[in-house]
Amino acid sequence: MSLNDPQWGNRGGDDGGGRRPNQGPPDLEQLWRDLNRRLSGIFDRKRAGGGGDRGEGGGGSRPPVQFNPKFLGGGIGLLLVLVVVVWLASGFYIVDASQRGLVLQFGRYKESTESGLRWRLPYPIQAHELVNVSGVRTLEIGYRGSEKNKVLKEALMLTDDENIINIQFAVQYILKDPVEYIFNNRHPDDAVMQVAETSIREIVGKNRMDFVLYEGREQIAVNASKLMQEILDRYQTGILISKVTMQNAQPPEQVQAAFDDAVKASQDRERQKNEGQAYANDVIPKARGTAARLIEEAEGYKQRVIATAEGDASRFRQINVEYAKAPEVTRSRMYLETMQQVYSNTSKVFIDSKGQGNLLYLPLDKLMQAAGGVAASPAGSSPEQPVAARPSPAISNEVPPQVVEKNRGAVARDLTAA
Repeated sequence: MSLNDPQWGNRGGDDGGGRRPNQGPPDLEQLWRDLNRRLSGIFDRKRAGGGGDRGEGGGGSRPPVQFNPKFLGGGIGLLLVLVVVVWLASGFYIVDASQRGLVLQFGRYKESTESGLRWRLPYPIQAHELVNVSGVRTLEIGYRGSEKNKVLKEALMLTDDENIINIQFAVQYILKDPVEYIFNNRHPDDAVMQVAETSIREIVGKNRMDFVLYEGREQIAVNASKLMQEILDRYQTGILISKVTMQNAQPPEQVQAAFDDAVKASQDRERQKNEGQAYANDVIPKARGTAARLIEEAEGYKQRVIATAEGDASRFRQINVEYAKAPEVTRSRMYLETMQQVYSNTSKVFIDSKGQGNLLYLPLDKLMQAAGGVAASPAGSSPEQPVAARPSPAISNEVPPQVVEKNRGAVARDLTAA
């Protein structure tokens, strides 16, 4: 049964005077009609009296319900209690694990709340704001969405050597203090973008174009992150820069072809320089080794010559002493030593036998080989004809061993006489 049904709660009948037994709540719609009728009667008594006549002469119309102040007060009280309960229940709120709750009392910060079910005084006494402190926020500078969607107003920058380059980078940050993030800056995300663009322009403006495009990209990102954090801490934004990523860095499209040629020439220069350095690393150690070897050989030759000269000088002094004592004997000995040295360095000797014009050929090398062959011959060989003493077929004018021995004695006598 509906609450607006006029028979709701009428379980004992009506006494005809508008009175109802207290078996249920009053009919709110009927109470509202009675209230409007009473108010109309206060402001217009004639209309109220006429309405009563019409009500009495109507015959089949329902008699007017008498207004009961007790019923009206009970309904309003119940409504007020219900409104108060709903108002107090509006103070409950839930804070997720990745969020922090900020409670405001009359618009001023009061406290921070952790995750869970929380309650505050209802509005307008207190209010709350939920801030995500663990989520990573990303700002794109120089592009939007992809690198092809360029924003040239943000991307074009001037380097220290007065060249224009196109830089696109992304900034990732988190919140380290939600109170500062909410209350110290009106638009913190816009502040991060402006700080990031300012920092990158300052760092790029202090470096040359080649350094920015190639070897210095990582260093520029690190320096930009530090500078951005310093500026944001100075403004107390409550933001922590986690990473700065250089997405793209290149010259403007209008000069891209010329820049590619310059880069290619620079690469060729580096390649040739590396090849020359490799050749130098190969040749220089060899040359140094050869020079060191020559120096060592020259030093050894020097020491050998000095030692030989010193030995010759010492030997000459000793011979001079002996010569002073016995000149003839010393002269003969020196002659024999000299001739021995001369004969030891030659293998053929021709001797004029007493000026008769007959030359005697002495094959000393063959004689020495024959003497060595006799000494090394086996025990079973024939003593009449040694194997090593047989004449060589390559020499047709060899002298027999007997003649050689005879002539050797004669040569020795002649040398002694001379």
